[in-house]
Amino acid sequence: MDMMYWGNWHWGGMLIFALVFLVPAWKIVAKAGYSGAWSLFVFVPLINLIMLWVFAFSTWPRDSRTP
Repeated sequence: MDMMYWGNWHWGGMLIFALVFLVPAWKIVAKAGYSGAWSLFVFVPLINLIMLWVFAFSTWPRDSRTP
């Protein structure tokens, strides 16, 4: 299938799909105390699963700060 066949609707849908996953992931990672740019790994297969486990079981920088 030719990529040009997909047209603007496809790319618009892909952009919305990306934003639906990227924006919440960015906010969650930022609230944990990490740079929001780590959320870009959501789109990298296998790395996203590894990062999920790393974030789940590591000590978050937010929790290690003294009040």
